[in-house]
Amino acid sequence: MTIDNINTLGELKQSNYCSKNIKDELRDNLRNKIKAGEAAFEGVHGFENTVIPELERAILSRHNINLLGLRGQAKTRMARKMIELLDEYIPVVAGSEINDDPLNPLSRFAKDLITEKGDATPIQWLHRSERFFEKLATPDVTVADLIGDIDPIKAATLKLSYADDRVIHFGMIPRANRCIFVINELPDLQARIQVALFNILQEGDIQIRGFKLRLALDLQFIFTANPEDYTNRGSIVTPLKDRIGSQILTHYPETVAIARTITQQEAKLLNQQSETIHVPSLAKDLLEQISFEARESEFIDSKSGVSARLSITAYEVLLSTAERRALQSGTETTTVRLSDFMGIIPAITGKVELVYEGEQEGAAAVAQHLIGDAIHTFFPAFFPKIEKLERDAESSPYAQVLEWFFAETGFELLDDASDEVYKQTLDSILPLNDLIEKYQAGFPIEDRYFLKEFILWGLVEYDKLNKDRFDKGYQIKDLYSNYINKLKS
Repeated sequence: MTIDNINTLGELKQSNYCSKNIKDELRDNLRNKIKAGEAAFEGVHGFENTVIPELERAILSRHNINLLGLRGQAKTRMARKMIELLDEYIPVVAGSEINDDPLNPLSRFAKDLITEKGDATPIQWLHRSERFFEKLATPDVTVADLIGDIDPIKAATLKLSYADDRVIHFGMIPRANRCIFVINELPDLQARIQVALFNILQEGDIQIRGFKLRLALDLQFIFTANPEDYTNRGSIVTPLKDRIGSQILTHYPETVAIARTITQQEAKLLNQQSETIHVPSLAKDLLEQISFEARESEFIDSKSGVSARLSITAYEVLLSTAERRALQSGTETTTVRLSDFMGIIPAITGKVELVYEGEQEGAAAVAQHLIGDAIHTFFPAFFPKIEKLERDAESSPYAQVLEWFFAETGFELLDDASDEVYKQTLDSILPLNDLIEKYQAGFPIEDRYFLKEFILWGLVEYDKLNKDRFDKGYQIKDLYSNYINKLKS
C-alpha cells in the first residue's frame, strides 16, 4: 500500500506504519547512509575529517546541536542538509496546527477529531522539505513568537473562556513539531527568551500565560552561534548550554583547493558568462588566497571572521568585470586578466571588519593590499624566489625584465583595453617570454598572458618594479624612475 492509498487513520493502521521520533528517524537514516558508504552531507567541503564526523556522532547520540563558528562557515548549510536524513513522508492529522501524529496525537484538536471520527479520521502526508523551520534570533523576538500566546479573537469566535486551552495560538516551535527547528545566532536572543526554551529542551512541556501544557513536542533543535557574539552582543545562558547535547566547532577551508571547490559550487553564474569568459586556473587560486590573506591581515579583525562569501561574491564580480570589458570592446569572448582584480574591491570591502589601523588605511586600500599579498604569497611557487638583498643583480633571473623597464619609459595598460591591445602591450616585453619558457614551459598557452601580468605584479610586490594606479588603468615603471625624474626636474 502506497501513501496515495492511505488517507484515513484506519488505512494507516492497516499498513502497519510505525511512528518514529524525529531523532530516531535521523539516526536510522544516517546509519543506513554510513553502512552504504554514502555521504550524509554532500556538498559541504573541507569538513570531512573534522566537523562532519562530530555532527554524525551527535545525530547518532540523538542530541540537540549547537554549531559554533565564525561567519560563513557553512553552519546553516549543514543544518539544512539534515533534511535529507528525514523520511520522505510522514502522516499527520489533517488540519492539525502542530503536525499531530495520527497514532500518537498531542493537541486537543487531534484528540477530539480522532474520538469523533475514529478510523475515518482524515490524514495527510508531510514531505520532508516542509519539515524545516528556521528563525533568526533578534532582540525583538518574544516568547509569543516562539512558543505562543492566548488569542482573544479565537476566544471570542469560539465563545470560550481565557482559561480554556483551545484559545491558545501556538508559536513557531509547537508548529514545528516533528520537524527540524533552527535558531540562528542564538546569543542574540534575550536571556529571558532563552530561559523559555529550558522546559522544551529538557521536559517537553510549554507554559503560556499560566497554562502548563504537557505537550511532548518532538523536535530536533539546531542552534548556530558566533563565538565573538559571546562578548559583543550577548551569550548563551549557562542552563541552556547545559541542555544542548553537542557543541560542534566549525572552521574555514584549510587549503586553497578546498576553498576553490566551494566557490565554484556556490557562485551564481549565468551559462552565458561561463561559456564566454575563460578564467585561468591561477586566477581562481589567487582569488581564494585573498580570503586567506584577509584572515591573517593586521588591518582586519580576525575575531569577526572573513566569510567564504567573500570569495564567492568576488568571483562573480571578477567575471562581470571581464564581461563588461568585453562588451565595451565589442567581443563575444574574453579571458580574465589580473588587472580585472581591481573590479572585485567592492566585494572585498563589504565582507571584512577593519580594526583601527585598517580604518586609517581605508577599506579600498586594504583590499588592494590583500590582492598584492596574495600575489606575493603565490609568486615563489611559480618563479625563483626574490631575495631582498641580492649580491649580483646581473645574475638574477629577472635581470632582463628589469633592464627592459630601465631602458623603456614604462608599461601602461588600460582596464578597458581590447584583447588585441592587451596582448600587444604584454608581448612588447620580450624578456617575459624567456622567463616563462625557462620556468613555466608547461603553463597552458591560453593562460600565458595572465601569467605575464602575474610576473609584473609579482616584481612590484617584491619591490623590483613600481606600479602606479590611475582611474582607467595602471602603469609599471622601473623602481628608480620616479626618483631620477625628480632629480632631472
